Amino acid sequence: MERREFVAAAGAALMMGRTVGRSDRLTGRGGDSPTVRLSDRQTPLLGPDVFARRQERLRQELITRKLDLFIAAPSTNFQYFAGYNPGRSERLIAVFVPAKGGSVIVCPSFEVERLTRNAAVQDIRGWEEQEDPWRLVRTALGEMKPQHGRAELALEHTFDYASYLRLAGVGGDWHIQTAQPVSERLRIIKYPEEIALIRQAIAITEASIAATFAALQVGMTEREVAGRLSEEMRSRGAPGGGLVQFGPSSALPHGGPGGPKLAREMVVLIDAGSPVEGYASDITRTIWWGDAPSEEFKRVFNTVHDAQTAAMQFGKPFTTRCQEMDRTARKVIADAGYGLFFTHRLGHGMGMDGHEVPYLVEGNETRLEPGMVFTVEPGIYQIGKFGVRIEDDCLMTETGLEVLSHRVAKL
Repeated sequence: MERREFVAAAGAALMMGRTVGRSDRLTGRGGDSPTVRLSDRQTPLLGPDVFARRQERLRQELITRKLDLFIAAPSTNFQYFAGYNPGRSERLIAVFVPAKGGSVIVCPSFEVERLTRNAAVQDIRGWEEQEDPWRLVRTALGEMKPQHGRAELALEHTFDYASYLRLAGVGGDWHIQTAQPVSERLRIIKYPEEIALIRQAIAITEASIAATFAALQVGMTEREVAGRLSEEMRSRGAPGGGLVQFGPSSALPHGGPGGPKLAREMVVLIDAGSPVEGYASDITRTIWWGDAPSEEFKRVFNTVHDAQTAAMQFGKPFTTRCQEMDRTARKVIADAGYGLFFTHRLGHGMGMDGHEVPYLVEGNETRLEPGMVFTVEPGIYQIGKFGVRIEDDCLMTETGLEVLSHRVAKL
């Protein structure tokens, strides 16, 4: 997106419903998580015009990269460009977006009506159960092949291998390459309608985590609390869930249910997300459940909080590289003597896949741009004792980093 286009669009997005977690959360002030249901908000509609613009941007990207055709099977990329994800099975469904000309979906004949109702593509071609769908693919490829020169095909990177072999067989002299650079470049910048949905997902997740913490009782298991978390999200109109870890279990960054039962004076970590219309949130909160946190817990918690603050304050649009964000947070933790216990990257991009580009990790020299949404989630994990992770969702704007979620206060 052009810079001036993003500024104008982002301004319009701020008018859509209430927002959650403005950039003043960088100061570390806490805030009550609101009780939010989807009915409380104006839900932005991802209408046909949104997907028409996305397909046009895809065509322009194909032309820029000297590519002639994009193909995707059902996936988040299929959904991003076509407006619907019909799901995968042994039956072929694929969307074809040529650099020049209209988009086409090939699918079983009995799926034509479903896709006609839901997908933002007009030309939907069905194949009968007794037919070979790849004959229909061969016809579509012939129509979309450029008249001169080698034909370049960008294939969505999660396309299964068996289908790739069939595609290569019917594709003739089409040269197949991965479409991952194309789709990642287009999806890495979030447009206002996407940011609005992410804000809603964040609000639901924050409220659900808060309600789950409030319902904790001695003797509960991690699995029981995880079930309660999912119920809280469903009650607010969104599916979702997350990790729930007690005591020593919290020292495993991705530990599953099966840790000790809940007791007083114990660390509780919840890492959760709830998608809204396909767009995810990802928030982690770590608390001391009891009367008074230990001095060591307070020291570790505040170190993680300081590391998060340092990275957030360091991030600047068009200037800061992803690896520099990671280094900034990591230095705070290392200087406090906990460097060996910060065992994962600082964060990841967010959108329809939950974990997507950009990744805030050593070696990634991508510069942060307005419209990029990502987590900032430093952690310290001491095996056999406890772990602390604080994760918030952030948006890079023209003027700096905005925290979309409500930051917790230091202890």
